[in-house]
Amino acid sequence: MSRERVVIVGAGFAGFEAARTLSRRVRDEAEIVLLNPTDYFLYVPLLPQVAAGILEPRRVTVSLTGALPRVRLVLGEAGHVDLDARRVGYTGPEGERGELAYDRLVLAVGSVNKLLPVPGVAEYAHGFRGLPEALYLRDHVIRQTELAATAADRRECAARCTFVVVGAGYTGTEVAAQGKLLTDALVRGQLVWKHEPKPRWLLLDIAPRILPELDSRLSETADRVLRGRGVDVRTGTSVKEAGPTGITLDDGEFIETHTLVWCVGVRPDPLVSELGLPVERGRLLVDPQLNVPGHPEVFACGDAAAVPDLSRPGKFTPMTAQHAGRQGKVAGRNVAASLGHGERRAYKHNDLGFVVDLGGVKAAANPLGVPLSGPLAAAVTRGYHLAAMPGNRTRVAADWLLEAILPRQAVQLGLVRSGAVPLESSSPELVRSPGTASEE
Repeated sequence: MSRERVVIVGAGFAGFEAARTLSRRVRDEAEIVLLNPTDYFLYVPLLPQVAAGILEPRRVTVSLTGALPRVRLVLGEAGHVDLDARRVGYTGPEGERGELAYDRLVLAVGSVNKLLPVPGVAEYAHGFRGLPEALYLRDHVIRQTELAATAADRRECAARCTFVVVGAGYTGTEVAAQGKLLTDALVRGQLVWKHEPKPRWLLLDIAPRILPELDSRLSETADRVLRGRGVDVRTGTSVKEAGPTGITLDDGEFIETHTLVWCVGVRPDPLVSELGLPVERGRLLVDPQLNVPGHPEVFACGDAAAVPDLSRPGKFTPMTAQHAGRQGKVAGRNVAASLGHGERRAYKHNDLGFVVDLGGVKAAANPLGVPLSGPLAAAVTRGYHLAAMPGNRTRVAADWLLEAILPRQAVQLGLVRSGAVPLESSSPELVRSPGTASEE
């Protein structure tokens, strides 16, 4: 008798944990297929450290085939789902098309950059969701700083060493914090700086405070650290227009810059809205057991799913890595139960707190609701990341140790060009049109 097939779409926090939990429960009694554009799981929270040159790129990736030995990996980007025929269509890494039939389906496609109708943003900004974007930003920041050091005049120098981050949430705050330390290190130790001013970082957000989605005490700590480091933090401010030479703010001020990093948030993968099923702000509605109503064979979790928050009746769980990973475990358990292994359970989880790495020995954290700052918060933050990572812990810890005692290797590798990481891409983990794009 043939085994039933479970297809899991996406290998982010939710998809990875769903595959790992399911494979441990059913072992070889079901065929588990994981469809993902890359052969690795990406630990997104440490991407700012890749962009800052603290961690090597492979440190934040975990091999899917190595970590999930009982799971068959299919490289491809899901394009459509036929719920009636129970098939998932996909495009492979070399443009080939294929289909996967399923008996159970887990949708864990995650999220993509959120675009706002701001003129010029799609053309001149870059997001920060995938490894290619982090590698591009690292090269770009080093390049602009080096060009600024040899600029012919003060105005060109100022434009090249002005870096603007839009969106003061978790990602944007860490990018600005780590980026400022990187450019300070470039100026201090590896360049002959002939001009004033020094590199300048701006962090903008329309919200009244940075980290608006987190506890106000975390926000205050992060704001104090950034301002003390010299980051120009502007809340209640948005971008009106972006162009090739700079941006215009909503108050009319024009800022000359060659760097616009877009971190305003994420939206569910568009694949979800194309299913023709009920959604909540682009997220697929599911029941507390992560089942799609009317389709008992379909489960959804992570950023793609609107999961009822049982700890806050009437609300849905926020789109965070913490929830995605835990939902993935519940989804894997419930799929296994639908195959006769164990019992189902509803998803319920209370936040254990958040950590924000601000670079060096600075961080903000509130484990179990206890607010921390300074070196203690930094130790807790790094300890949390090591515990949460499914692999590479020793290598990550080694890179942190080397960062503490050795200067950074500030070189451009040129692996990812500007046009290869468009902001509007629905798959930020993939490099687009390699070898055909040029640096602006």
